Amino acid sequence: MRCEQLALAYAGTLGAVLRCHRGRHLRAGPVLHRPRLKFFGALLLSTLAVAALGQGDLPGPEFSARDLQRIASLSPLGPVPGDETNRFALDPRAALLGQRLFFEPGLSANGKTACATCHDPEQSFGDGLPRAVALAEGPRRTPSLWNLAYARWYFYDGRADSLWAQALQPMENEIEMGSDRLAILRAVQSRPLLRSEFEALRGALPELSDSERFPEHARPRPDAPGSAEAVAWLAMAPEDREAVNRAFADLGKMLAAYERLLVSRDSAFDRFAEGLREDDAEKKAALSVDAQRGLKLFLGKGRCRLCHNGPNFSDGEFHGLGLAPPGGGMPTDAGRYNGLPALLADPFNARGAYSDAPAGVRARILKGLRRSTSNWGEFKTPSLREVSRRGPFMHAGQFATLEVVLEFYSTLEGAAALHQHQEQILAPRNFSAGERADLLAFLESLEGAPLPATLLKAP
Repeated sequence: MRCEQLALAYAGTLGAVLRCHRGRHLRAGPVLHRPRLKFFGALLLSTLAVAALGQGDLPGPEFSARDLQRIASLSPLGPVPGDETNRFALDPRAALLGQRLFFEPGLSANGKTACATCHDPEQSFGDGLPRAVALAEGPRRTPSLWNLAYARWYFYDGRADSLWAQALQPMENEIEMGSDRLAILRAVQSRPLLRSEFEALRGALPELSDSERFPEHARPRPDAPGSAEAVAWLAMAPEDREAVNRAFADLGKMLAAYERLLVSRDSAFDRFAEGLREDDAEKKAALSVDAQRGLKLFLGKGRCRLCHNGPNFSDGEFHGLGLAPPGGGMPTDAGRYNGLPALLADPFNARGAYSDAPAGVRARILKGLRRSTSNWGEFKTPSLREVSRRGPFMHAGQFATLEVVLEFYSTLEGAAALHQHQEQILAPRNFSAGERADLLAFLESLEGAPLPATLLKAP
């Protein structure tokens, strides 16, 4: 509250006190003598001081020893992990080529849609829409690309297990980029810079100019085996299909090498956590008092940390919230339930022939995966880093703002019971308006330092 507003709000009380000092009465009450005058004067000054402070200036919360341990588990974000399935993951030349490919619209069917069209650097590597719109509108929201190098699974339903395998699917998706692997490789081959850099990294492309061996358009279509693309693909010699698949996989690996650089770190929260470790008052001051209260709620009453844990603020797994689709009604998107069989059938998964570690750790994880009814309606927990910059929210853009998200978790209004295995830890948190404001302040504190400008445009 501003000083002028405070003066107006307390003018009557202040006048009464002053009148008492001159021997006047407060209505029918007794005259205020000097000791009593001092008491009420001090009380009034204290009231004014508290009102002037505002909620954000009140003392910060006390963090218990357990709180401090939990805070330490959330920061700092460590180095980007390697990817044994991608031999180009750490190659700066591959990252540079991947950046060129990311901004290249010629890889799409209409020649106008690049990866960056939907994953716009100016919109936190999203598109700001409730649901993705490229060649047509999709059923889910465009996920941000921040910190995907730290993920275990990809897409909301986890149907890919590496960043490079994920990068391949939108290029052939009919409502995204709508192309096919033969056309995509020809687009690379027809652009001298892309071709020279691509072949310098992985060797010569197949001789795609031989139309008898390599049709103009072809790709596998398990969903439409009678389509022209699928028929043309099956008519190719097995060794030619293998050569195309390997080149296509390498293209995805180079895209992934670039996307691995899109890391958010060094947020106000990270500086605060560092200040706690070092007992540095200046660094601890990086987190506002209201954000500190939000952090306390995040760790405690909100139970947010149960899914949004670790330095990337995500457990990397899948949970069913029972969110209604955008039009209302019962959920219809099966999520992880359909994602699991798609992952296991994907020839580009970690144990497939195009992985650079088909017997590695990621490949072994796949052996233990089993689908169950509890997977129905589950979606991947997103990282909360940069979350305040990337709305709308949830897998189908159900909530326009973070305020609405916090209101949902406060009440769970509209959540459907999917099955008996639905999240048992999910219960209304009953946040007050002030608590929701504090949580929002904390989530905003997870905005990291800007990326180098050179990463945000075509090189």
